[in-house]
Amino acid sequence: MLLIYPPVARPSEPPAGIARLSGALTHHGISHRLLDANLEGLLYLIEQSGAPLKYDRWTVRAFRTRSNNLAALRSRSITRSLDRYRRVVSDISRVLATATTEEGAVGLANYKQQGFSPVRSGDLIAAAEKPELNPFYPYFSRRLEGLLGESQPSMVGFSLNYLSQALCTFAMIGFLKKACPAIRIVLGGGLVTSWAKRFEGLHPFGGLVDDLIVGPGEGPLLSLFGIDCGAQTLFTPVYDRLPLRNYLSPGLILPYSAAQGCYWRRCSFCPERAEDNPYVPVPADRAWDDLQKIAGKVNPDLIHLLDNAVSVQLMKALAGRPLSVPWHGFARIDRSLADRDFCAALKRSGCVTLNLGLESGDQEVLDRMEKGIRLETVSLALRTLKEAGIATYVYLMFGTPSETPGSARRTLEFVAQHHEEIGFLNLALFNMPISGPEAGEFRTSRFYEGDLSLYTDFAHPEGWGRRQVRDFLENEFKRHRAVSAILRRDPPVFTSSHAPFFVMT
Repeated sequence: MLLIYPPVARPSEPPAGIARLSGALTHHGISHRLLDANLEGLLYLIEQSGAPLKYDRWTVRAFRTRSNNLAALRSRSITRSLDRYRRVVSDISRVLATATTEEGAVGLANYKQQGFSPVRSGDLIAAAEKPELNPFYPYFSRRLEGLLGESQPSMVGFSLNYLSQALCTFAMIGFLKKACPAIRIVLGGGLVTSWAKRFEGLHPFGGLVDDLIVGPGEGPLLSLFGIDCGAQTLFTPVYDRLPLRNYLSPGLILPYSAAQGCYWRRCSFCPERAEDNPYVPVPADRAWDDLQKIAGKVNPDLIHLLDNAVSVQLMKALAGRPLSVPWHGFARIDRSLADRDFCAALKRSGCVTLNLGLESGDQEVLDRMEKGIRLETVSLALRTLKEAGIATYVYLMFGTPSETPGSARRTLEFVAQHHEEIGFLNLALFNMPISGPEAGEFRTSRFYEGDLSLYTDFAHPEGWGRRQVRDFLENEFKRHRAVSAILRRDPPVFTSSHAPFFVMT
């Protein structure tokens, strides 16, 4: 079997999904290969593309220094200067931009194809019918031909997690179906799961995709080989089949998921709640054992815990038995993060940054969201984490149904008051899930034109629409002196993936 992670997603770390599937297949002795076509495809476009006929001084410099820039982005020394880091990322992005054609535009974290939408099933099928229009075609046509000849897989699986991967995924599927019509195509991943949960029974890709896998893929994938894993659903991920030292990061990042779903699962805006996804944690001791085993093999510079919210139980396990590897991940803001002894223990365990979903600095908005947090606790947690030496990457969401211009300004005031304790900021506009609990309360309209769209636009009861929110963010929020100082620290493109390297000592 061949498992593929398709373009385009940030190429900062190996894909955890196909690594976990590889663990299941390895455990049962099933021959397989892994292909990170996202990393390989982006590197192909960066390294193989020629200088454009029309160019400026910036483009000339970007092409001349591209090999050095790739090496620099993989070096810890790049984090000594954020200005140099910005220039390197900007130049690499510039080289990729020259691969843009009338048909498609490529970035380090995105892909758009002119006239095609990843939320229209008809456009995905059209991308499969004409794979040669995809800018990655010169790469994947040769690469897949070679793998088909070498391994002769009877089954090819794609891990589709983001909309930015959808059109490339179907272009590759289309190529495979033309090159080897009998090959069995399996499609899974986070985005596929969301589509299946949103549109129960929908399978609009007949003739292209033979099997859709919904949710965790280990059991369903093994069943395609006639294996019933029964109660054995936990498999240690295997990463050594991936090009670990080629990722674009100042050190090797080891991603690990210690839970499916979210243990809180009450936030009104959350897709986990809208899709009714269960929370299935890996026992804390088992997660620790996995991390210890994998880290001993691959020697990572940083562990990335992928959970929607790392459980207190796992944090305690890490604090009790440090892995000697720095780590970061998302955590819910609660009383535990306001405890000095607990935060000091987290720091000793190697915790360098915690991503915190605050969403709003207005208590009424938080209550309407059912976040289950108090601003007094947030204030204390931010101060305690700062004292412990753990940086915070705070996520804010604007334009929710309960937010008003006044509450948005209270969020600004809260951030300004805590600017010394906030390391980084992520600002997002609210997207209402079609299946969410709030969708039936407001007059809605199409957010994206497409039968696969997961979100809907809505008429805000206070007239606080997306245009007004954007104006506030650009003209007021981001221009506040304290806020702009925080935003300037954010690593461009790679954001929270690379932020820990800038605070690691």
